[in-house]
Amino acid sequence: MHDVRAVKEDPVAAVPERRLALLGGGFSTDDDGLLDDWVLGQVRAARPRVCFVPTASGDAPGYVEQFLAAYRSRGCEAGVLPLLRRELDDDALRAFLLSQDIVYVGGGNTANLLAVWRAHGVDRLLREAYERGTLLCGISAGANCWAEGSHTDSFGPLTHLSDGLGLLPGSVCPHYDSEPGRRASYRAAVATGSLAAGWAVEDGVGALFTGGRLTDAVSRTPQARLFRVEPDEDGGVSERALPCRLL
Repeated sequence: MHDVRAVKEDPVAAVPERRLALLGGGFSTDDDGLLDDWVLGQVRAARPRVCFVPTASGDAPGYVEQFLAAYRSRGCEAGVLPLLRRELDDDALRAFLLSQDIVYVGGGNTANLLAVWRAHGVDRLLREAYERGTLLCGISAGANCWAEGSHTDSFGPLTHLSDGLGLLPGSVCPHYDSEPGRRASYRAAVATGSLAAGWAVEDGVGALFTGGRLTDAVSRTPQARLFRVEPDEDGGVSERALPCRLL
């Protein structure tokens, strides 16, 4: 872990780690704040700069208020990036995103999120931030977006979406244990090759990836699990539960 701002300001500093986290909970769903504290623990800044991106929810005001209340109470410099009523020009938008220690993407509609980001060039800026060492994270659509493909209800029925940002190889499925049909539908998509092998995240889990490799997995409850789901030689899938540290 490192102070991202120090790396950005020092031209001779070591190449920063490229990290992102998939979240199965946090300020919007849990009362204990364990996953939020875990996210903040990934950076060393005394007062982390944390930007909430609520695009997938249509910049829902209530969602924004939840984030600001949760993160300001943790001693953060908490900000929000609205895009449906954009306030920053291109230069200011780039400067704002690249100044963050953490970018936290909220849940909602994954397909809409990706379309809006691409229209405003936010997809390219997030990739640049990632390469510079900003921790990218999010829940639901905010977890889906980082992978090459994802399992989503963006179009109504559960289906696959194959045009994510690709910062995380393979695919992601959120809400693996809590939404009817998720597990069977995701397994079928992986078995048929509609989605590449990937990560199934149950509610309550946090998974940290460094350079595309899983480097930490945590859970706020003893029951919540993270799975690796891969096609097998018989035309089905193998599903392997991975160890999670209990927070």
